[in-house]
Amino acid sequence: MSWLNEFDDRLAALDAQALRRRRRAVVPEQGARLNVDGESLLAFCSNDYLGLAQDPLLRQAVHAAVDRYGVGSGASPMVSGHSVANAALERELAEAVGLPRALYFYAGYATNASIVPALVGEGDALFSDALNHACLIDGARLSKATVHRYPHGNLARLDALLTASPARRKLVISDAVFSMDGDVADITGLHALCERHDALLLLDDAHGFGVLGPQGRGALAAAGLTGPGASPRVLYMATLGKALGVAGAFVAGPESLVEWLLQKTRSYTYATAAPALLAEAVRAGLRCVLGAEGERRRQHLAALIEQLREGLAPGADAAVDAAGWTLMPSDTAIQPLVIGDNEAALAVMATLREQGIWVPAIRPPTVPVGTARLRIALSAAHQSADVAALVGVLRAAAAGLGQHRVAAAALEA
Repeated sequence: MSWLNEFDDRLAALDAQALRRRRRAVVPEQGARLNVDGESLLAFCSNDYLGLAQDPLLRQAVHAAVDRYGVGSGASPMVSGHSVANAALERELAEAVGLPRALYFYAGYATNASIVPALVGEGDALFSDALNHACLIDGARLSKATVHRYPHGNLARLDALLTASPARRKLVISDAVFSMDGDVADITGLHALCERHDALLLLDDAHGFGVLGPQGRGALAAAGLTGPGASPRVLYMATLGKALGVAGAFVAGPESLVEWLLQKTRSYTYATAAPALLAEAVRAGLRCVLGAEGERRRQHLAALIEQLREGLAPGADAAVDAAGWTLMPSDTAIQPLVIGDNEAALAVMATLREQGIWVPAIRPPTVPVGTARLRIALSAAHQSADVAALVGVLRAAAAGLGQHRVAAAALEA
């Protein structure tokens, strides 16, 4: 039998473990609502943290850009795809994050998967946090450098690995905000270790840029490592499809390092450039993020985070406590509620959907086995009443689970 016939069995195995993923077709509606497969739902799953994806200012910027530039870019940035809009965006991004130079990419995943191999290779050493995003992991594998994986956030272990490594070139890679846990890396601690061991730090701030730091300038700015005293040991990467509400990514840092990436990053050199209409939308979003409206949205988001955490805190609801669910420590818009079992997480997700709320369950291999969760993502597009509704349905779901356990125990007795 051909090995091609094995895929049906492999898919069946995924089904048996409640691990098959399914796409849904969505249409944005007003506020934080999505039409999911034809059903209007209150969504807590988008990375649109500031609610900019449907903002009229960004829409207007795109319409104006279409009239001026058309739709596609037509070529890679090294040929004729680098428009004046893209060039202006790079200057504005560098200024926004307080670093000498920025390079604008068409997609975040391709950015990390490609810049890591441009920085290190065979004979070099790479040090990766255990919970880094898949794009950093893939970049590490593609680099062919010797990869050292350290336990999540364990800087003592990272220090020991750096000390033991004989490699001349060392690269430390880390998320700034970890996408499934919502916690923030110890950036000052990472930087100090890089200083001590003559290493370069690549920081992925996909979930922090626009939300964290002064004026939303990101986690690196929050750590005080930007501006006139910016460290030459840091490359800062962030995406533009989350808090900025559009698409793409950028890398910023010292002039020579960014120029090297321009020359050697394959996903930049050989891919069609992001169209100017997206660059203009990002520029409009960036102006909002850095201004008074951006600050208002961040304050509103912070209030929603506090409301959710109070509603699901230990002791706030007996049923939630009895269910054994854990709201992980996080001060960011990512609020993971760990359910544990894959099927249980899917069941809670289904209960929420029955009540008009959309929070997809996250299961292995995205998260460790036994930690299936609802990854609750808050946005400035949400209102306090939306969060109250979510908390209420989760409490009811936990109470229903408790009643089911009591009934099952009575039958067994």
